[in-house]
Amino acid sequence: MADARNTQHPRDHLAGSHWANAEEPPWASGYGPRFRPSRTARLWMPVLVSFVVQVPAAVFVSLQVGAWPQGFLPIGFALLGVFGLLGVRRWPGPTAVLVIGAAAANALLSAQPGPPPISVAIVIVIGIVRGAQLWVFVTVGLAWLAVFIIGALTGVEWSPVRIAATTLAIAVCLVIGMAAQNRAQRFREMRQAAAQRRQTAEQAERVRIARELHDVLAHSLSQINVQAGVGLHLMEQQPEQARAALENIKRSSKDALEEVREVLGMLRSDASGSTPTAQSDESSQSPLRPQEDIGDIRALAAERTTAALTISVDGAEQADVRAVPHAVQFAAYRIAQEALTNVVRHSTASDVQIQLAVRDGRLVLTIADNGVGDGEPVAGGGLLGMRERAELLGGSFAAGWAPAASGEQQTGFSVQAYLPVRRTS
Repeated sequence: MADARNTQHPRDHLAGSHWANAEEPPWASGYGPRFRPSRTARLWMPVLVSFVVQVPAAVFVSLQVGAWPQGFLPIGFALLGVFGLLGVRRWPGPTAVLVIGAAAANALLSAQPGPPPISVAIVIVIGIVRGAQLWVFVTVGLAWLAVFIIGALTGVEWSPVRIAATTLAIAVCLVIGMAAQNRAQRFREMRQAAAQRRQTAEQAERVRIARELHDVLAHSLSQINVQAGVGLHLMEQQPEQARAALENIKRSSKDALEEVREVLGMLRSDASGSTPTAQSDESSQSPLRPQEDIGDIRALAAERTTAALTISVDGAEQADVRAVPHAVQFAAYRIAQEALTNVVRHSTASDVQIQLAVRDGRLVLTIADNGVGDGEPVAGGGLLGMRERAELLGGSFAAGWAPAASGEQQTGFSVQAYLPVRRTS
């Protein structure tokens, strides 16, 4: 029976995580159902609260004064401040000027305490949170100076208790507004950081899938190309050998299609947030099969072996090699697969030796051929993919020609991957 780890989905380790399929960061979703008032409620709630507190108090003050028009001005200024809050979310700066100016004008009309300016407290807090800090601070400062200067010029006598209480209330509102604004800014930064982490994870997943597709297609198509050339060459002289080449093409193309379907199935399951189930439509399922390991390298070498190319594998059956974690075995298989693909496509080698061994806590994979070269290998392409696989596990990778004497051609290209048996922290 295949090891259960071999059929594990690449993202199964996220299944128990809050971030597996999260659309929002934890601070946005909280520990229970979110409650967010509607836009209409958020618009009218401050207006209703201010109206209930300020307008009845303004009516009471007007009834005490009784004279026209001074008696009814507190009601007008109270209504102006209350309904001015309707524009605080769209135009926080001008609304702060309107509401605070109305409260200042109302304070200059009478030295006696009037209705509590709840609308001023609301416009200060919301104005700062909405980004109109400069408007709010300048308006509060100018209004405070204007009330004192104009009051002194007109002979208004202010109660020291009223001055202290009003100053303290305004200061508290300013502090609350700045604290709320800083908290909102921190949440925005946290959401942006979470979005960046999700984008980075998605990009890494796309790179991983692109690497898998490259390995599958490059290996299979190069094998099909070689077998097709053999079939064409032997079609008339040795039809039986041509038939064997066509059978190899059929088998290679079938395996390639299955592997491509498996990789694309990962994309479908990632997009839906779950892996395909037995109840799903067969056309939307991807076949789940054990991932390749070191034991499959022999079969890979047998597929590549031809009359012109001999491939030997040494060390694949050693106990310490077979005990390597499966993630390392799969990476070793893919590196060997890509190296053999490069030999078939780009080399004139006739002999390839694959060696595996565990030394100093690392799986050492060596693929060496006897090909002849005329320059340094290109760093990109398959070599880059092999290097990425090794470094992803915390290992290292090296590739190059064997040293050649002066004036002689380089002979023997080797690929070496060092994969830690246990991932280092």
